[in-house]
Amino acid sequence: MNDLYLNEILNFAKEILNIPSPSGFTEGVINYIDEEIKKLGFPTKRTKKGNLLVEVKGKTDKTLGLSGHVDTLGAMVRSITADGDLKFTTIGGPIWPTLDGEYCTIHTRNGLDYQGTFLSTSPSSHVYKDASSINRNPDSMIVRIDEVVKSKEDTLNLGIAPGDFIFFDPKTTITKSGFIKSRFLDDKISVSILYGLLSYLKQENITPNANLIFIISTYEEVGHGASYIPEVDELIAVDMGCIGEDLSCSEQDVSICCKDSSGPYDYNIITKLVNIAKDNKLNYVTDIYPFYGSDVSAALRGGKDFKGALIGPGVHASHGMERTHKDALLNTLKLLINYIK
Repeated sequence: MNDLYLNEILNFAKEILNIPSPSGFTEGVINYIDEEIKKLGFPTKRTKKGNLLVEVKGKTDKTLGLSGHVDTLGAMVRSITADGDLKFTTIGGPIWPTLDGEYCTIHTRNGLDYQGTFLSTSPSSHVYKDASSINRNPDSMIVRIDEVVKSKEDTLNLGIAPGDFIFFDPKTTITKSGFIKSRFLDDKISVSILYGLLSYLKQENITPNANLIFIISTYEEVGHGASYIPEVDELIAVDMGCIGEDLSCSEQDVSICCKDSSGPYDYNIITKLVNIAKDNKLNYVTDIYPFYGSDVSAALRGGKDFKGALIGPGVHASHGMERTHKDALLNTLKLLINYIK
């Protein structure tokens, strides 16, 4: 595998990581992905709730689905304080202490953007005894707006209102040592790998063994991303691999998940993926993720009949300041390439 596809994946990732797309506000990033996939020569479709579908004809009647989600964590204005600051509600499950001091953008319904900062309600050690110890969560945090506001009325006059989205700054950085640091690698880095797979199929003129349906879902972080999908025989969710206590995965590995909170994944598919990884000398691990669900989980709960699996690049500090490595991207891409062949 040459550097061409890795560079394509990284360049694509940098673009989509910087397009805000919390669950419920994904049209902009889906439009971008749609156009880029069409440039590769693949036709696309949209579901009614905004998922993007890409179909690739294979050699047999079997159909394999490959899903990745492009929606991210985020927040929404809940209310406005008497001083003009914003109280907020969570979209998905970010680790709130990592957001204390982080910059953000407030996007209004009339299309205006304002800058702001997430802060605790005790933001200064010179003023508040509990500045270091106060629990960081939506009840004890506010968004300070970078506008001259001194009252609720001042903020309302800016056009900001409950229900407006708040975007976290992703802070995307790619290091010389091959690390990719950013919020929302879950799961935009996997969507970028799927884009790299489509580019590989096109440029190498490869017809996969099975028909492929790529599913870029838009509500995974809130539980129903791929709850409705076209008919498939198998579905592999390409999502992040977890790293931490009692787990085997590293930032250089492709993770093959055997079981998550929804139960075991299909034994035969997992075994096939493991054997492919071994035969191709890929850096891989098998792991159990007890606090995890995927698009496969959502589709099975939605009543679909198929065999499912979950793989993805190892991502450190998920739902916080995330990081992975280019080696994990390549190992994941190579596993997918060999599976579809």
